[in-house]
Amino acid sequence: MVQTSDELTEATISEKAQKLAPQLKALGDETRLTLVLLLAERPRSVRELTEATGLSQTLVSHHLTPLREQNLITATPRGRANIYSICCDAIAVPVQMLAGIAEPPTRCDS
Repeated sequence: MVQTSDELTEATISEKAQKLAPQLKALGDETRLTLVLLLAERPRSVRELTEATGLSQTLVSHHLTPLREQNLITATPRGRANIYSICCDAIAVPVQMLAGIAEPPTRCDS
């Protein structure tokens, strides 16, 4: 049986959705999204993330785990600590754009 181009496109979209769903699930938690937004600004250590969020080190580490598992962030050893950063611009740019949605719109006075 030969697949049409529409069937191939639907299969490709379905495969992409299947791969994307766990990543979006990881980003769907408010705490994890906060950490990603902070990391989109610049790489940070767990200590810096703890200070920025007010969360415990254990809780920050707990929330970083699913982000690492989904390859959304990377950890680079530096001395006795890890420096966490966004994996790539493919994640950082859309996350920063989405963060703009949360900002109140600017008023245009004419």
